[in-house]
Amino acid sequence: MDDLDHKILQLLAENARMPVKDIAQRVSLTSPAVSSRIHRLEQEGIIGGYTVVLRHPGAPARVEALISVLVDAATRASFLAMIEQEPQVLQCFRVTGSYNFIVKVSCTDIDALEHLLTKMQKLGSTNTQIILNTQLDRNLALD
Repeated sequence: MDDLDHKILQLLAENARMPVKDIAQRVSLTSPAVSSRIHRLEQEGIIGGYTVVLRHPGAPARVEALISVLVDAATRASFLAMIEQEPQVLQCFRVTGSYNFIVKVSCTDIDALEHLLTKMQKLGSTNTQIILNTQLDRNLALD
């Protein structure tokens, strides 16, 4: 990846729907050259997809949390099957350290979070951090 690729990725991270023509003007390339670069970045897996992040004005606040989970090998499959069925689970990371998973959740309220924790604690031990706010959100890591 060169500097132009980085600039294109930054522009797409700001607005994934930015027309190729506009990107081309901002990076001083032709539209076909930008299209070719975007296609290559997609093929190489650097661009993993495009998404819409929905923000619902007036929607009730949600409780987001990071839950560190320690499950033994015997319950790992059950744990993964359980979290896959839970719509409030946003992400699950396999990690090193004292716990073997970190699960990011978004629950409707504290009661829903407690209910989810109870289900997880039947399969392993947990440690929960409630997210108060987001200080930095990089949807696309640019090296």
